[in-house]
Amino acid sequence: MNRRSLLKGGLLTGMGLPFLGIKDVAAFPMAGRKKAKNIIMMVSDGMSTGTLNIADIYSNRMFGRSSKWLGLYRDNKAVRSLMDTASASSLVTDSAAASSSWGGGIRVRNGSLNVGMNGDKPQPILQKFKEKGKKVGCVTSVPITHATPAGFCINIDNRGGQDIIAELYLGLKFDVMMGGGHKYFGAKRPGGNLIPKYLTQGYAVAESRAEMLALDKSKPVLGLFADDGMPYEVDRLSTPALIKSTPTLAEMTMKAIELMKDNKDGFALQVEGGKVDWAAHSNDISGLVFDQLAFDEAVGKVIDFAEKDGETLVIITTDHGNSNPGLFNANDGNKKFDSLQNFKHSNTWLLGQINQSFSEQKIIALIKENQGFEMKSEDVKSLLGHFKDIVPGQLYNESNLPFYEYGKILSKYTDVQWAGMNHSGDYVELTMFGPGSENLKPFVKNYELHNFMLKAAEMPEVFLVKA
Repeated sequence: MNRRSLLKGGLLTGMGLPFLGIKDVAAFPMAGRKKAKNIIMMVSDGMSTGTLNIADIYSNRMFGRSSKWLGLYRDNKAVRSLMDTASASSLVTDSAAASSSWGGGIRVRNGSLNVGMNGDKPQPILQKFKEKGKKVGCVTSVPITHATPAGFCINIDNRGGQDIIAELYLGLKFDVMMGGGHKYFGAKRPGGNLIPKYLTQGYAVAESRAEMLALDKSKPVLGLFADDGMPYEVDRLSTPALIKSTPTLAEMTMKAIELMKDNKDGFALQVEGGKVDWAAHSNDISGLVFDQLAFDEAVGKVIDFAEKDGETLVIITTDHGNSNPGLFNANDGNKKFDSLQNFKHSNTWLLGQINQSFSEQKIIALIKENQGFEMKSEDVKSLLGHFKDIVPGQLYNESNLPFYEYGKILSKYTDVQWAGMNHSGDYVELTMFGPGSENLKPFVKNYELHNFMLKAAEMPEVFLVKA
């Protein structure tokens, strides 16, 4: 990295933070510490602490084993911290500002991707790693152009320009980019189909699980496995066609590692369980738990790789809480919670099947078949009434479905309750495993992870010296 790009990346006047200055640090004392040749940052987007807890409880009761993430704590195999998630404009961040804090090393306003309050544009961390010879990539269960992967990759003032982000990715020629979001690349893209351009630039493009599994290391990879977000895991598991066509987050993650791990200078990979956030916004308990466990499966695979490799720093966290679900005490609480084991479909899928002309009995039968419990007549009447109350334009609710009301109704049958339908300002779990993890402090601020990763990889840092 040249001096100019370092200074560009370190302009701090837009951060809303006190500091004295910036300096290069070419080297750090390395005695007793092994370099992280590879860095894998795993983000369960919008994961409140309650989500982590509920998924672990479900795993113990359903499968007789802890989640992989909490298993790291129980086995004393990882270092644990809390992280402050604020943005430059709010105590409650969005995913764009949160990922930018990691990717660019500064706090930006909500909605922005690596563009500071005064217009400064720090070089995103995957660009830095790419310049140093590492292979780099992102995988996600939402569009690959969504805020969390984009925050590691590009600078743009509006996270909503996903068709523009798709074109910015083309110029970067990163090694692996996989997830949903076909509509931002293909024939439906407002600015024209980009896929022929990716092919011309030497990319391999995969559009199914089979095509992904067949990929080799000869070309950079663009994987697009859904038009928008990928299906909720609970829906995928209940739909044979989706099982065949759609890779899991763990499969995408391990394929990305396979494609990059033999590079002599190592690799850097961001992994996002993005549908956890979407489920929390929808108060969708089965969507939430199954996608958290799909993320957890990827955690387990990555930790297995890192243990054998010995040169990989694994960072596991979330960008912010969302809706703060919790399991609350009530009569027959264990039995109610265990009813989640009968869910075959998410609330999004189920509500999308309901025609408001359906009889009560037809709706009761539909819910019984797909979510395993018998809804009371008064709850069906309430649900049908709220289809008419939906205000268009709600976040992640293009179909205008009564998520809030249905989440409230389900809480009576599962004992899982919600604090809201949006992001929270909670401090969040931050877990590390591998070389460099020994330097994690008990409490950090999100933007500090940028330098943490650079230091672990023995790369120059941008130092933020607070007054």
